[in-house]
Amino acid sequence: MIIAITGSTGDLCSLVAKELAKQGHDLIFVDRNEEKSKKNAAQIKAAYPNAQIKTVRCDLLDPGAVDNAVKELGSLGAETLILGAGIYNVPLMTCKNGFNNVFNVNFISQYRLADALAENSKSLKKIVAIGSIAHTYGKFDLSDVDYSSRKKPSKIYGNSKRVLMAALYERFYSNKIKLSVAHPGVTLTNMTNHYPKAINGFVKIGIKLFFPSPQKAIRSIVDAVYTDCGYLEWIGPSVFGVWGKPKKSALKTIKQEESRAIYQAIKDLV
Repeated sequence: MIIAITGSTGDLCSLVAKELAKQGHDLIFVDRNEEKSKKNAAQIKAAYPNAQIKTVRCDLLDPGAVDNAVKELGSLGAETLILGAGIYNVPLMTCKNGFNNVFNVNFISQYRLADALAENSKSLKKIVAIGSIAHTYGKFDLSDVDYSSRKKPSKIYGNSKRVLMAALYERFYSNKIKLSVAHPGVTLTNMTNHYPKAINGFVKIGIKLFFPSPQKAIRSIVDAVYTDCGYLEWIGPSVFGVWGKPKKSALKTIKQEESRAIYQAIKDLV
């Protein structure tokens, strides 16, 4: 299988890529930082010499780059697209389309990538989206679609994941292209390294002691490559969403009415 991965240089997706290469899949890394992407590819090939890895440069803040990436991915025969890129506690900036950078990277550009590739590629069969339990930090607000007025990075990030998940369910439900939404639960990555310096060290120790390692946290994402989700279903750790083996379950925190409202609202934004 040829699997394209956005955000493949990130803490979790670099581990996902390594595991998928180990399992014999060919990979396409879709990243803004081409140098880092190629370095990651070289490290994986050193461990698994038979791995075939290509890189596609794509800045998710640039709509033109997204459109170019769609053309490249189609020509390279991508069969599965993993939407793994994400930014969290970064300085907010307003992009040309009027939405903040977190919303653009986590939702708009990746949804646009999936939607366009589904329309234009003959090889694409599956989309895997990495969601987050942080989506529970808010509900869709048509008057503040990207949560720019909110102050907490967790709410802004969680909202972008909520919109991505809902939009994908509506777009690909009963579609010939299959969809899985997965989440890793809680684990120690750069995204969880955002607390004030006074407590950051204690938080790191707590996460390491009480939550799964990144190597275990990726199991849900890898499992989602092989397991399809139904409407408003997702795959995540089986115990309280943070521990245990991957399990597919109903996503009870997003109702059909809200999911459809999100999709109707965002169709003209992407």
